[in-house]
This record gives sequence, structure tokens and C-alpha cells, in this order.
Amino acid sequence: MLVLLIIFMVAAPMLTTGVPVNLPKTHANQLNQNDQKPLVITVKSRQMYIGDMQVDPDALIPKLQAMSGGNHDNPIYVKTDKDVDYGRFLGVMGDITSAGFSKVSLLSDPAGARSSK
Repeated sequence: MLVLLIIFMVAAPMLTTGVPVNLPKTHANQLNQNDQKPLVITVKSRQMYIGDMQVDPDALIPKLQAMSGGNHDNPIYVKTDKDVDYGRFLGVMGDITSAGFSKVSLLSDPAGARSSK
């Protein structure tokens, strides 16, 4: 059973889905998961994705509303490459919150954050 536990501990991080980005390191605590499956938005330098599906920035809000079924309490996770322009990132966050979504969380990479002090 210990071997199975180790295998699952090693394999679990590899099962995450989405577009790979170089997340900034932080000291934030991990989010608690609830029953609702979050929508993950990935912002890269020239592309934007919802999950694995690339979307045009102008179509982001209509697609989010369609995917959430009009439920503005659906959790949304936003992850962005650490090299993305801050103004672009704020524009995406502004669009999401202006559309009425209230549960928006930012994702970062907590690994190694403490060693950078």
C-alpha cells in the first residue's frame, strides 16, 4: 500500500489539465475545493484559453457565461504566465468581474516560494 501511495503522490501533479504556463511563485495557501468544477482561464502572451480551448479575447465573456450556464457563482481560476503584461492581466480580470462573476481566484505556484526569501 505504501508503494501505491507513493505512485499516486507522484502521478497526481501530472494529471492536472490545461495549458502549461510559467506561474509566478507566491506564499499563498492552497484553495479548498468545493463541489462545483471551476472554469480555468489561462492567459499567455498572445493567446487565451478556457481549459484547453483557445478563445478570442473578445469572446471570453460570452463563452464563460455559456459554459457556466448563467451561474455567476461558478468558481473561475485565472492563471497567467509570469511574463504576461500586467495591464493585459488586469484587463482580463476586469472583464470577468464586470460580467458579474464573483468567485474569481488567481493561481500561482507555491513550490519553492519560501526558498526565494
